[in-house]
Amino acid sequence: MPVERFEGHFTGRTPEEVEDEVKKGVMLTTLDRAVSWARKQSMWPATFGLACCAIEMMSAGAGRYDLSRWGMELFRASPRQADLMIVAGRVSQKMAPVLRRVYDQMVEPKWVVSMGVCASAGGMFTNYAIVQGVDTIVPVDIYVPGCPPKPEMLMFGILKLHEKVRTTGTIR
Repeated sequence: MPVERFEGHFTGRTPEEVEDEVKKGVMLTTLDRAVSWARKQSMWPATFGLACCAIEMMSAGAGRYDLSRWGMELFRASPRQADLMIVAGRVSQKMAPVLRRVYDQMVEPKWVVSMGVCASAGGMFTNYAIVQGVDTIVPVDIYVPGCPPKPEMLMFGILKLHEKVRTTGTIR
């Protein structure tokens, strides 16, 4: 069967259909939505692995799961270059001020993902040495449950964060 060829760029739509889409606003957007899309596509997480959840966080950035599909190629070692903090693992009372200092040094806008039950609620460590939830130190945007959570769960949490950034983003 012969293939019908068309000259130039063919989108499968007539010029009138393309004009109707432009009038609907499909091809146009606001500056706020464009900035939110750019922020969503270029999050750079800060390296803050504290326990066994950090191994799962590292494997999420490795080749099999590949967080670079969502613009997160680099885990930044400097908080001044990061806008996403993934708190992976239990936070001790001694580490809490350091966690807050790193959070304060991050650029705005900044987001926090609490990875694992130890970071979210203290986990099985209900004693004086472990902080019972990282949300007592920094505001948390997304909670990823599990002990330790699989890389797929972290990726799902990051995708939920992307949705939150896309829908609630505002230019400050």
